[in-house]
Amino acid sequence: MDIVGSKTLRCMWEERARKFSNNTALVYEDAAGDVQEFTYCQLNDEINRTANLFLNLGINKGDKVAVQLYNSPQFIFCWFGLAKIGAVIVPINNQYLFSESQFIINKCDVKAVVIEEEFLAIYSKMKQQVGNSINNILVTRTTSVDISDSMNFDILVSQQKTELVKQVTISSDDVAEILFTSGTTSRPKGVEITHCNLQFAGYYTAWQTCLRSDDTYLTMMPSFHIDFQCNAAMAAFTVGAKLVMLEKYSARKFWQQICDYKATLTHSMPMIVRTLMLQPKAANEQDHCLRDMLFFLHISDQEKLDFETRFKVQLFNSYGMTETLVGLIGDSPAEERHWPSIGRPGLGYEAKIADENGQELAANAIGDLWVKGVPGRTIMKGYYQDQKSTEEVLSTDGWLYTGDKAYVDESGLFYFVDRKTNMIKRSGENISSSEIEKVLMSHPFILDAAVIGVPDLIRDEAVKAFVIFNEGVSLSIEQILQFCSENMAKFKVPSFVEIKKSFPRTCTCKVQKKLLM
Repeated sequence: MDIVGSKTLRCMWEERARKFSNNTALVYEDAAGDVQEFTYCQLNDEINRTANLFLNLGINKGDKVAVQLYNSPQFIFCWFGLAKIGAVIVPINNQYLFSESQFIINKCDVKAVVIEEEFLAIYSKMKQQVGNSINNILVTRTTSVDISDSMNFDILVSQQKTELVKQVTISSDDVAEILFTSGTTSRPKGVEITHCNLQFAGYYTAWQTCLRSDDTYLTMMPSFHIDFQCNAAMAAFTVGAKLVMLEKYSARKFWQQICDYKATLTHSMPMIVRTLMLQPKAANEQDHCLRDMLFFLHISDQEKLDFETRFKVQLFNSYGMTETLVGLIGDSPAEERHWPSIGRPGLGYEAKIADENGQELAANAIGDLWVKGVPGRTIMKGYYQDQKSTEEVLSTDGWLYTGDKAYVDESGLFYFVDRKTNMIKRSGENISSSEIEKVLMSHPFILDAAVIGVPDLIRDEAVKAFVIFNEGVSLSIEQILQFCSENMAKFKVPSFVEIKKSFPRTCTCKVQKKLLM
């Protein structure tokens, strides 16, 4: 299935600027509430200006440029401006510090960086090191007169022409981006994403959500993450819809922003669902235009029911990862929802459940989840400069090992069980940490929970639970264990419980379990 063909992101933006010239492409609201708007024509002009700036700085086809930015129009300018000249954007998590950022810079031999002013000290220090590859540091959204040995990105962009000054030969199979995984269990790996990948993701998510040019998709996800890029931005831009981009998520303001912008689509995760439920009820909170709220990760049936009832919106459950670009398993448009199932493989994809030897399992048997696409077209091309890791998870015929445990029923519906790394082996029994977490969080006093396996000389692994209480309430460890004993099999009851105030998290609020012990 190839609906992209030879089209590149440069082709895509030239088409969008012609077809949707005066339609609003991007509305950006910063943390202070100030708003900027761009039509498709205006946004394409800014992308061209940015492309011309990079050309003037000596950025050539295949060169890597890193960006460490908060949500902003400048990210969009760089993302597509670099693609138009055949260069490669390398987004860096804005929570990363020196060593984490340096690992990515060195891995990718980055030639230039575009950053927020607060990250300047990191890159100035990096640039001074022997053997560093950075030639230019560009700072955006700064009011400072003196920004050390860097350049003012915004001023330089404003001085460029709005027509692309050079047509570099590029292909839809060329890598447009290297997007690093969050690295919850190991060093981040750079996922190679092509021009075709991004465009296919746009077509796919638009199909999955029935997106049209008169829709408004509101997103608060960080721009350096796949959820923002392939489940929101590419989908909206593909069909000529309006993308509302918030600089940051605020539980206090978010639902009113949904109402004020008349958003027809948005996306969410457990942390957002839970923090919204903690907000005071508003008289108009059901007066919105949302027809769907895409949802990733897992909550209990009761949490889902409570949220949907209060806010009068339905959660659209799906499954995907950075390597798959989109929620490639999900419910089909206009069909009945199948919660708690994650649905069926969508257009252009396949999925199966297999044992550790790769043999497909019968219905309802828990095993390894494999998904199939076309490398570089509908799934990632591979891991950047890491052939070994690529070959470990991706076969030549496009089967991708996800590392997740799941099962499929007789009707072909898939059910996610847990990350393989979250499966605990206790005295020969496989235990899903997510299952225990759900039980713990069903207690009215427990706000959040994380469960891991810890070494045990007798039972291989023991179960350890970490819990965070709701404000103003608490339980004793004995009370927690008693609640577990009443709600789960004996072999699943934690051996250890630790009370916490907070959990270490990734940018998308996944708990970094490797930091819990």
